[in-house]
Amino acid sequence: MSGVLLRSWSDADFEPYFEMCSDPEVMRHFPAVLTRDQAGAAFTRMRGSLDDRGWGVWAVEADGQFAGMTGLAIPGFAAAFTPCTEILWRFRRACWGRGLAHAAALQALEYGFSRLRLREIVAFTAAPNLRSIRLMERLGFDRDAEGDFEHPAIEPGHPLRRHVLYRKRPPAAVR
Repeated sequence: MSGVLLRSWSDADFEPYFEMCSDPEVMRHFPAVLTRDQAGAAFTRMRGSLDDRGWGVWAVEADGQFAGMTGLAIPGFAAAFTPCTEILWRFRRACWGRGLAHAAALQALEYGFSRLRLREIVAFTAAPNLRSIRLMERLGFDRDAEGDFEHPAIEPGHPLRRHVLYRKRPPAAVR
């Protein structure tokens, strides 16, 4: 899919970002939608990470408009598979089903393996999130069922606490 641009965040991205993060359907596999303050804090962190490191979670633009986000992050919690670099994504509902997440994730993976020379990138999501699991599999991630975990930031007993873990190594040509 062409026409998908990973770019730095602009001030104009905040409102559509907040709308995305406060949409109950977009946030269905998260414990809660984000408040304006929570979205603002995350927005500031993502911008800062890109400014400080030159990589992180990028805004995704399609057809000249903010479509969502994708990128690489270092999880802020301890688990058997950390420290690591994860890929993540979130898209506005109006952008679903167009291949944008796949196209953007391919760019982020290329950056991680070619530019950052990462030896592995992980992806994880709540076990019921079949849409993201299918994308991980289409991107060539391998399931690490033994690495599945209870997300420490989600309260025990919550239906989204159980997470599945996927791993991807760079293509042989990049190793």
